Amino acid sequence: MIEIGGVAYSLEDPIVWAALGGGAFLLLLVLLLMVSIRRAGRSAAAAEKVSAHMAGLGQRVQMLSDGQQQLFGGLNSVSEAQAMQQAQTLQLMEQRLAEVSRVTGEALQGSATRTARSLGALQERLEAIDKAQENITRLSGDVLSLQDILSNKQTRGAFGEIQLNDIVGKALPSDSYTLQATLSNGRRADCLIHLPEPPGPIVIDAKFPLEAYERLRAAEDKAALAEAQRQMRTAVRAHLRAISEKYILDGETADGALMFLPSEAVYAELHANFPELVREGFDARVWIVSPTTCMATLNTMRAILKDARMRAQAGAIRQTLRLLHRDVELVLQRAGKLETHFRQAREDVEGIGTAAERAGKRAAKLDNFDFEELEPDRDRAVVPLPRQG
Repeated sequence: MIEIGGVAYSLEDPIVWAALGGGAFLLLLVLLLMVSIRRAGRSAAAAEKVSAHMAGLGQRVQMLSDGQQQLFGGLNSVSEAQAMQQAQTLQLMEQRLAEVSRVTGEALQGSATRTARSLGALQERLEAIDKAQENITRLSGDVLSLQDILSNKQTRGAFGEIQLNDIVGKALPSDSYTLQATLSNGRRADCLIHLPEPPGPIVIDAKFPLEAYERLRAAEDKAALAEAQRQMRTAVRAHLRAISEKYILDGETADGALMFLPSEAVYAELHANFPELVREGFDARVWIVSPTTCMATLNTMRAILKDARMRAQAGAIRQTLRLLHRDVELVLQRAGKLETHFRQAREDVEGIGTAAERAGKRAAKLDNFDFEELEPDRDRAVVPLPRQG
């Protein structure tokens, strides 16, 4: 780029190259003129030639000057066209930048709106997660409290009794069982079901050996597992023997008792890995039940109680049926008498109709003064009076 008079000219422009070539040629002519002037003193003839040559050279210089002026005019036109084109280009670029800015602003606004909505939804989900975390924390505390309850023998027994009371209360009528019933040997049963003979009243014990089961679940190696299994067998055998000795009394209770386990896990563990304990319970006439199997057993007992109560009420039912039969016979007798009264009333109504018809005929004859046709003796009739009944 070449800057002349505040106007920039590009070296790639052919007009610029033409102007530069003209300038160089003019410079060469000036040099030749100077050489010719130096040689003018040597020869007059040469001076004349130089003078003539200078005249032609002046004409050429004038032509070059005119061409240079035209070149400058063309360069000015080109510069003005370039300036106008640059102004248009700048205006177009400004318009495009404004459009891009507007579109970008709208996109940013929409993105900001969507981001705000997403953040709001995320905030709501975080609040829901916080609430769920609070519930989990509360539930964990409840589970820990339940573990504390079950870790104590007395509280565990109370927990089993409460669960047993709830199941029995839902399955049987309130007068068919007694909670904390005292037997003749002074032992207190958690629940005594009043079944009829046979089999007779049956006891349900709500205690269970959880300590041995917890050690069994916490065993980490074979030695600890074997020791926990041994303790489990010992604890369950002792509990079965205690129930058999305390709650199976000849002439007072049924020939068997129930050991209630308020944990389905302990019940499943016994049947899965300690089947010999279940068989020993059968031999000792102590049946192990879980909440599910206890509910099924109590439903069977309810059917037995219902059947026994129906047998006990069979005499009263027969007596009620005899009285009902007598009442039906009385109703039939009274219905027969009422039918007789209805038939007599119907006959009396028919007799009244006949007498009224005859009286009408007689009144018609009297109205026509037809006395000779009257036959009092023949037509005399007595209208029967309705009987009281």
